[in-house]
Amino acid sequence: EVQLVESGGGLVQPGGSLRLSCAASGFSFSTHAMWWVRQAPGKGLEWVSGIGSGGDSTKYLDSVEGRFTISRDNAKNTLYLQMNSLKPEDTAAYFCARSLGSVVDYSYDYRGQGTQVTVSS
Repeated sequence: EVQLVESGGGLVQPGGSLRLSCAASGFSFSTHAMWWVRQAPGKGLEWVSGIGSGGDSTKYLDSVEGRFTISRDNAKNTLYLQMNSLKPEDTAAYFCARSLGSVVDYSYDYRGQGTQVTVSS
């Protein structure tokens, strides 16, 4: 059974930082690209950042480029998202998602339960 469990969310002031983690199990983590996606109340899903199976290729939403960094540790079956210089518009539920293949394309077949990130003073 594929399981994706996110952690690390919380309440942070504007300009602050958070590091999200996603523990993966039940599949061969190192053979799948992975995504962080987010959804704010009343808004659609946004593809925040993706990373190829080997960690060599990444994609970022324009609005987070330069502030967020995606990474993965295939030995630990864990995906990360380092979020710096957070803004109120980054407030959303953040989900870890498994892409269909090894390449970073805009697809996923499994998603975790999510972790809430709230940026507010």
